Amino acid sequence: MRLSALLSAARPRLPPGYRHGMWPPDSMAARLRNPPGQRRRKVFVEPVAKDDWKVFKGDTVQVLAGKDAGKQGLVTQVVEARNWVVVEGLNTHYRYVNRTAKYSGTYIASEAPLLLSQICLVDPEDRKPTEVEWRYTEEGERVRVSLRSGRILPVPPQPRRDGVVPEQWI
Repeated sequence: MRLSALLSAARPRLPPGYRHGMWPPDSMAARLRNPPGQRRRKVFVEPVAKDDWKVFKGDTVQVLAGKDAGKQGLVTQVVEARNWVVVEGLNTHYRYVNRTAKYSGTYIASEAPLLLSQICLVDPEDRKPTEVEWRYTEEGERVRVSLRSGRILPVPPQPRRDGVVPEQWI
């Protein structure tokens, strides 16, 4: 069997009408919010090609819209299927957890996602929002470049899903 056929068989197949959320598609929370047989209104998302995606987990961004406009924070989660970005400590709302008739529950802050159009990457030179585009270096490496200052914005190291750190291999 070819490797590409094997990898495509391993990819989880999502039912028609599946609505992506903040959880991985194979988690229990995603299954509870997407029960089989339930018809839901389609959510239209502006397509962004995988190669053109410019914001990654670990980037510093500035919020452009909403109650936290002008504040900067670190990206903690990216949901590419919905063009969502979660910024640490920003765009929060408060809710009760484990509330019952006898126990008042715990009041916690949870971060809501922001659309990709509501944030902007921060230029490392002057800490101001900037537009970014992909360019190639003289060595042929693809890098993000700030249009404000011309500096290269390095892509933060992405952790693997299995938690293995390749730099620690012997």
